[in-house]
Amino acid sequence: QVPLVESGGGSAQAGGSLRLSCAASTSIYASQCLAWFRQAPGGVREGLISISPDGTRWYQASVKGRFDISKDNTKNTLYLQMNNLKPEDTAVYYCAAESDFCDLRETNYAVWGQGTQVTVSS
Repeated sequence: QVPLVESGGGSAQAGGSLRLSCAASTSIYASQCLAWFRQAPGGVREGLISISPDGTRWYQASVKGRFDISKDNTKNTLYLQMNNLKPEDTAVYYCAAESDFCDLRETNYAVWGQGTQVTVSS
């Protein structure tokens, strides 16, 4: 398993933007399905957005049009761009990798980052 390290979390005002990064120590991103999940206080971990090796994306309905996923294979880094943030986006965000299936089922993914906190105030 390859460690994943998230960064970029923090606080934002409603309507603002944040970009999260997820770095890997080796070049795993070119050939794998990758995804972002989040877990709100008292909630379950939910899939937000995923990307296949050819760039196809899957979105959870609540973030489509506001969040986007991208990757830089030369830097072994996955990104989550979050725009028009809402207080209900407050959660710990996780990146995930090593999946043969590129949808948003949590059980698909074998490797997880440690999580980064995002807090959105109204």
